[in-house]
Amino acid sequence: MFLLTAALNTILGSESAYLDPGSGSILIQLLLAAILGLGVMFRSQLARIKNLFGGKDRVDDDQDDEE
Repeated sequence: MFLLTAALNTILGSESAYLDPGSGSILIQLLLAAILGLGVMFRSQLARIKNLFGGKDRVDDDQDDEE
């Protein structure tokens, strides 16, 4: 993100840019979604690794009903 900003700044020069509140809100929402998405991805991959190396086996609720 920083490299993109720096590249655009060198290309565009010293012109002033206006960032309205709606655009700023979308950028903040995008950043939060990316952070939360990475957290969910990390947690799910960690669970898969734990399960691979001797974690508890998952038991579906449907199997309990068949007994």
